[in-house]
Order: sequence, then structure tokens, then C-alpha cells
Amino acid sequence: MTDRLVLGDPAAPVTVTEFGDLECPYCRSAAPVLRRLVEESAGGVRLVWRHFPLFQVHPHALIAGLAVEAAAEQGRFWEMQEALFAQQDRLTEPDLRAVAARLGLDPDAVAGPGAQRFADVVEADYLAGLDLGVRGTPTLYVQGERYRGPVELAALREAVARVA
Repeated sequence: MTDRLVLGDPAAPVTVTEFGDLECPYCRSAAPVLRRLVEESAGGVRLVWRHFPLFQVHPHALIAGLAVEAAAEQGRFWEMQEALFAQQDRLTEPDLRAVAARLGLDPDAVAGPGAQRFADVVEADYLAGLDLGVRGTPTLYVQGERYRGPVELAALREAVARVA
């Protein structure tokens, strides 16, 4: 599977992969930490997002995943992700359409039937996560090794330094 959703230099020597859920409050809290890790790495770290919607506990995680995939097709994944994290209590299809319009995206592409064409991509990420033993979010991997420490900048920098 190729890395579709990458923040940072695609050629960075260290990859941090996050299996996440857009309705997960822990993923929302991790997002600014992971962005700083990438931004302050001087091109040394890239972040790859993989979908792992916990649809049993987060009823809107799947449609939110489809919406950000549609935004990614238009080069706006990270902006859409940030917008959805900012309003995790409002992720219904009308909410997704409103966010898309605010970001200048086609609302019909990010919600409803227009977004369903991304179901296979989201499902593939989810199944890949299951194969790796992912059970919750966020689950992080640093250079392919499961990261089990706190999602804090200093701890993540240490983990990156160990593999760099």
C-alpha cells in the first residue's frame, strides 16, 4: 500500500505512521503534537495518516474518513482533517458539506454518494491496521515499529532519534 496521506517531506528518512479516527478525542489531541514533530524536524520526519475508524463507538468516523479522502483528492486532506478535529461533535453529512464549502471544496464530493467511492481506501487502511494488531486510536508506528510511549513531543523525538 502506498503512502497517500503524507505530511512533511515525502523523502524524509523517518516515517511516523498514525492509525487514526477523526471522531477520536485522543487523535485530536495528538494532531498538533505530530504536526510539530514533522514541522520541527527540518525534513527528517514525515507523518503518514491511515484510517482506523472505530465505528462501534464513533458513529460518524467512517463518513468523516470518506470526507477527508475526498478532500485529499483535491490536495486539502490536512486542512480538512484539522477542521473536522476542531468540530468532532458535528460530523454529520450536513456538517461535512458545510466544512467542505468553507474550505472551497465541492460539498457533494465529500459527503453522501460522492464520497462513497473512497470506501475501499478507508477499508484497506482499516484492514491493514487489524493485520498489525491495531485496536484503538491513535496507534503510532515509528519506522514500522509500534510506538508505545506518550504522545508527547519530547518522547516522540526520542523515538525518532533512536531510529534515525
